Amino acid sequence: MKKFTIEVSHASGPQLQTIAAELKIMSNGWTKFGPRIMINGDKLQAPSLRIPGSGRKRGPRSGKPQARHI
Repeated sequence: MKKFTIEVSHASGPQLQTIAAELKIMSNGWTKFGPRIMINGDKLQAPSLRIPGSGRKRGPRSGKPQARHI
């Protein structure tokens, strides 16, 4: 088993989240070819494509379309 340490400096929160997501995607893609990659000692889960709280809230829908003013 090999261990790698990645140190990231001068990165914003969103950049760190992107790096973590890319590592998860890479490790899940490599699993079918043999490597089992763990980050921070945890087996990786498939990344979620949804960001919590980012969904559109939908109100009640009526059967007729609403008029649009331009």
